[in-house]
Amino acid sequence: MNQRASLLAGSLLGLVGVALGAFGAHALKGMLTASGRLDTYELAVRYEFYHAFALLAVGILQHYLPSKYLKTSALLFLGGTLLFSGSLYVLCLSGWTGIAMVTPFGGVLLIFGWLFLAIAVVSSKK
Repeated sequence: MNQRASLLAGSLLGLVGVALGAFGAHALKGMLTASGRLDTYELAVRYEFYHAFALLAVGILQHYLPSKYLKTSALLFLGGTLLFSGSLYVLCLSGWTGIAMVTPFGGVLLIFGWLFLAIAVVSSKK
């Protein structure tokens, strides 16, 4: 992902995080509480926000430290967030427990996103 795409993806994840967080806290709170999934939903929103900020940071860093590792980190953060938080949203809203098998793959992508960010910083010449 280039700098512009990283910043755009981070901005959109933040936008969706606010919208889904508010929707969950107001319109869905009763249903999520009754199903015992409120904590899971909040975890999905929280991780979406963490990685929205991570993508924004990577986008800013791409200006100062052009690196293939930062491009990879951004892709991993985006893909990991979509799989991790996305699968938790589907689980909470549909009750389909089979989707929970996807969540750990998203978590692994997020871990690798942080690893590639660290590699980019360590390997930079600045």
